[in-house]
Amino acid sequence: MQRWRGLEDIPQDWGRSVVTIGSYDGVHRGHQLIIGRAVERARELGVPVVVVTFEPHPSEVVRPGSHPPLLAPHHRRAELMAGLGVDAVLVLPFTPDFSRLSPADFIVKVLVDKLHARAVVEGPNFRFGHKASGDVAYLTELGRTYDYEVEVVDLFVRGAAGGGEPFSSTLTRRLVAEGDMAGAAEILGRPHRVEGVVVRGAQRGRELGFPTANVETLPHTAVPADGVYAGWLTADGERMPAAISVGTNPQFDGTERTVEAYAIDRVGLDLYGLHVTVDFLAYVRGQQKFDSIDALLVAMAADVTRCRQLIADADGAGAPGGA
Repeated sequence: MQRWRGLEDIPQDWGRSVVTIGSYDGVHRGHQLIIGRAVERARELGVPVVVVTFEPHPSEVVRPGSHPPLLAPHHRRAELMAGLGVDAVLVLPFTPDFSRLSPADFIVKVLVDKLHARAVVEGPNFRFGHKASGDVAYLTELGRTYDYEVEVVDLFVRGAAGGGEPFSSTLTRRLVAEGDMAGAAEILGRPHRVEGVVVRGAQRGRELGFPTANVETLPHTAVPADGVYAGWLTADGERMPAAISVGTNPQFDGTERTVEAYAIDRVGLDLYGLHVTVDFLAYVRGQQKFDSIDALLVAMAADVTRCRQLIADADGAGAPGGA
């Protein structure tokens, strides 16, 4: 799959294509419907499919300081899109000047002049252009002038996760923030993932017999609610069952929020400096401060036992591990 950053990266000889546009944070099951239909239409027409997305998130430019927590970084979204059959991803730098493009200018500069759109596939609530003033009706209207068709995919996907709400990135972020990993996984179609480089912490876990990988997460990452979780730690291509702690470590009066993963039953791991991923399977308990270190150790041992069982049950059931 080709990855372009900016319009100037698009090959000069690029021909007609099917295009879909959006932030697509998380590439959740609703997004998969839209992208999947774009891929189908592209195969029908015998042309490639291009996903157009933005960096940074448009809200950060339009309303500075309002950047939402991200469900997946751009490279992860590209991996997921490639798995759906996408041929190219175009990441457009979302600048103040770009935000001021009128809907008509956006269509001409991006869809017509550069991507030579043959068809555009979107969800019903798609908005674009200055102050989000363009919609699918306007997109369709200009398609008659610029020789592209528009197909709107009805996002009918609903699940128990949001009390029947349609699947969305906003709903997924809320569930992650609440620690509802099962609900988030229902929408994403896989466990929620965070990633980053393993850095040195206070090394208290090692002293207590539960050495953890302290993961310095990427900026704006959607980190689950404070607590203990079952999941998987993946390093150097190896996926390991893990007990994961999120929080400030109140037992030792910590103030910095961290994500730490203990690779269950693994001894002698040296992960410092490695880029790792952490997939969250299930919430185990909330963050607590215990009366003594001994009480903490008893709780940690129980956490590991519980996590080991949850992961074994999930693996036995064929649950996706977020690969």
